[in-house]
Amino acid sequence: MGSPIYLTIVEDMKQKINAGELKPGDMIKSENTLCDDYNVSRMTVRKSLTVLASEGYIYSVPGKGNFVNEPNQDKYILYFNEMNSIESSIEETELLDVNIVKPTLEILFNLQIPENKRVVVIRRIMINDGDPVAYDIKYIPYYRGMPIVEKEIHYATFPEIVAKKKSLFAINKELKIRVQRPDAEIKAVLNIEDTDPVMAIEQKLLDENSKPIGWGVTYFIGDFFHLQAVSSFVDKSNNIY
Repeated sequence: MGSPIYLTIVEDMKQKINAGELKPGDMIKSENTLCDDYNVSRMTVRKSLTVLASEGYIYSVPGKGNFVNEPNQDKYILYFNEMNSIESSIEETELLDVNIVKPTLEILFNLQIPENKRVVVIRRIMINDGDPVAYDIKYIPYYRGMPIVEKEIHYATFPEIVAKKKSLFAINKELKIRVQRPDAEIKAVLNIEDTDPVMAIEQKLLDENSKPIGWGVTYFIGDFFHLQAVSSFVDKSNNIY
């Protein structure tokens, strides 16, 4: 089965922009002309233009039309998944514990919840070749009757853990990256020394109203960690490490 026609139009337009046939500032053909060119409905054309605009390829000027965007050379799309950001594949994930606790001041601040609200804390270790390579901690506001199925948590990503009754597409994400010295807990879990810095990736998940629905940090041993990003106008197959 081929791709939906609107995606075919999207890829064709991207190819023309990437090849320089359409340059920054050039006006895109009118919707009527695009309908004729691709032999599709106006709804299909509009869907294609919406995708191109959301990915930063074009922008719209009310009353005038759509134009090719000026590429932002400083903009990269970062792909992060705590389950596949290890240099080699994760062979095993050990679930340390799942507890319902009173929030600390740090948790209160990041989840923006009242002091009497309890949170679910999930702690996991990611293992490669028999050794721990990452320590993962997640915090989720607890609601009475909220099911906690431990077997579903072992290899789930953070959005998958949170999105039990919510579409993954409705979740917004914030990411912070830092290098830090390990504290006593991290050293004990990862079996490292004070002199071994860790890469800390902090994730905050937000609902459609920008309200936090989850917060967590994954601590990676530096030798095993990588991130990948692509510039906004580069095909995702051309990864930058």
